[in-house]
This record gives sequence, C-alpha cells and structure tokens, in this order.
Amino acid sequence: MRIDVVSIFPDYLAPLELSLVGKAVQSGLLELTVHDLRAWATDRHRTVDDTPFGGGAGMVMRPDVWGTALADVLTPEATLVVPTPSGETFTQRVAESLALEPQLVFACGRYEGIDARVAEHHRAAGGTVRELSIGDYVLNGGEVASLVMIEAVARLLPGVIGNPESLVEESHGEAGLLEYPVYTKPPTWEGLDVPEVLLSGHHAKIARWRRDRALERTLERRPDMVEALDPSVLDKADRALLAGHGWAAGDDGHLRQG
Repeated sequence: MRIDVVSIFPDYLAPLELSLVGKAVQSGLLELTVHDLRAWATDRHRTVDDTPFGGGAGMVMRPDVWGTALADVLTPEATLVVPTPSGETFTQRVAESLALEPQLVFACGRYEGIDARVAEHHRAAGGTVRELSIGDYVLNGGEVASLVMIEAVARLLPGVIGNPESLVEESHGEAGLLEYPVYTKPPTWEGLDVPEVLLSGHHAKIARWRRDRALERTLERRPDMVEALDPSVLDKADRALLAGHGWAAGDDGHLRQG
C-alpha cells in the first residue's frame, strides 16, 4: 500500500516513523510520504487560506492550492481521505475497507476546513473520496485524525502485526465484541490475583472464560454492539449468559434487552 499525507505541518506526522508503522515502512510493506501543502502555494507568503464567502469567523483552505497538490499526489486508483468532524464515523469496518485500497491520500485540513469544491471536484472526476470523523468532537486540524486512521489501517496490512491472531480477538474484531481483560506476570500484584482459570492450562475453560468476559464487558460498556450481534453465531453458553443479563433474540432476530 502507498499512503500520502498532505499537511501544512508535516512534522506533526513524525510519529509515523515509530513503532509498527515505521517498521512497515522500513521493511517495504508500506510506502508512506508526508508532503508540505505550502510547497504548492504560489505567492511569496506561501498562502494556503482565505476568508470564507458569506462571512463568518475563521479562514478556509483554498481550493486552487489543494487542487494543484492533489493533482500531483493522487494516482487514478487512489482514495482521497478527508478527516473532518462532519464526515461519516471511522470504524474498524471502515479501516478494513481502506486497508484493501492500493493508495490512500490524507488531506489534513486546518482552520475552518478545506473548500468543499476540492472533494466535489475529485468525485466529479471519478475519484473516490471518504470524508471521515474519528469521533463527535472537534480538533484543530486533520493531522491527529490522520495519525489515528493510518495506524488503524496499517496494522491490518499483511505482515505488519507479528501474530495475525491478535487481529481476530481484539476489540471491534470479527467477533463483534470488546476484548476480554488480559493479565501477565506476576500472578499476584498489590493484593490482586490473576483469575485462577488462566493459570490452569485448560484451553477450553480459558476460551470460555475469555468469551464470557468479552460478552459481559460489551454488555456493560457497549450494549449497541450486543444489539448488532448475529444470534446465529451464539452458542448455548453465550445465550445463557445473555439471558442472565436480560437479553434475548426478538421476533425480528435481533438481540434485545427485555
């Protein structure tokens, strides 16, 4: 995969050189380039913004500067990703879909955002645009959101995560649940003991314990995820645990709390 990031603060993306993403770049699993938007500005002040039409506070990033930059960076098969609080919610499913693309270009807006014609123009030319939000809050720019999304996508690429099974059991993975609690040595710390079943070596009991804890944690913290579960993938023990918390499949097949 190739990822390009365009920003007026390219140094903000320095964390991409670290950890698994950095190693993926070094090993050739991922091609990643950060571009300074001001390199495409045409005046001596390297201006990239101007006042908004219609009035109002703040400044808007100019479409001519962005248009020139993206014309140089985008390839025909690229997906343009625009982080914005007004976009669709970025989820693990979205990350999985983006991980299948050959090239992603992240356009990091600042101020009041990027002139809307930039995305409109790219769509009209037959390009793919994903305007994405990482949560219901506002940041000063798209760099932080881009860091979040790039890490979420890059770790899904083959070879980036050392043990691929880690991707299966983690929160928001294929099971549709939050991950169970995890423990390591020492077995006793600050008067708190690791659950005995995890020390038993009994793989079936450990798997059941983890599944139960994942269900309970999801019930407590994200009941919306429980509602989204497919009842057909639940075994007898799953159903018994859910029933103990007042959940059962309704006439429409969806899980509901009674």
